[in-house]
Amino acid sequence: MQPLTRRQREILDYLKEFIDERGYAPSLEEIGSRFGLSSLATVHKHLMNLQEKGFIRRAWNRSRSVELVQTRAGGRAVDLPLLGYVAAGEPIEAVVGAETVTVPEDLVGARETYALRVRGSSMIDEQIRDGDLVVVEDRQVARNGEMVVALIDGADVTLKTFYREKNHIRLQPANKALAPIIAKPEAVRVQGVVIGVMRRY
Repeated sequence: MQPLTRRQREILDYLKEFIDERGYAPSLEEIGSRFGLSSLATVHKHLMNLQEKGFIRRAWNRSRSVELVQTRAGGRAVDLPLLGYVAAGEPIEAVVGAETVTVPEDLVGARETYALRVRGSSMIDEQIRDGDLVVVEDRQVARNGEMVVALIDGADVTLKTFYREKNHIRLQPANKALAPIIAKPEAVRVQGVVIGVMRRY
């Protein structure tokens, strides 16, 4: 099983609740309505990701055809280093700590993995809030559309969605109130790619 994003986890939880209550799966429209997604293509994309990660099965010729795949229960927990804070807002200096945090084993990436605590609300539309923990795989190369921890001008660290465009890098917030950060490629260093989110309630 691959790790889920926060939104994928919320949709999976909704599917489980809906199927448990009614005995059949919600429609794309019902899922979209529940999460405020006006585009059915976006709903379809989330379901495709859940299917690719092995959490659901779908029949293409029927509506309401989502089936949940049983996942292994009681997976092991792993301690990851909590390396400090990352800004989901204006870039801030990296703050390094020496704590650890316990996460489910299936949240750990294939490479070295660590956790950072989020400060700010620039990724709120991705359901990442101030105080959440992001689980980060230590990678220096990111694909367009991946959420990254990026070092800007060698000093400021930020959490944004990464896009390599014509002659610059765009670090895109998930908050309509905030503008993207546009920087020269040489000014941006990817330090890791986010592979999971955790929150204490």
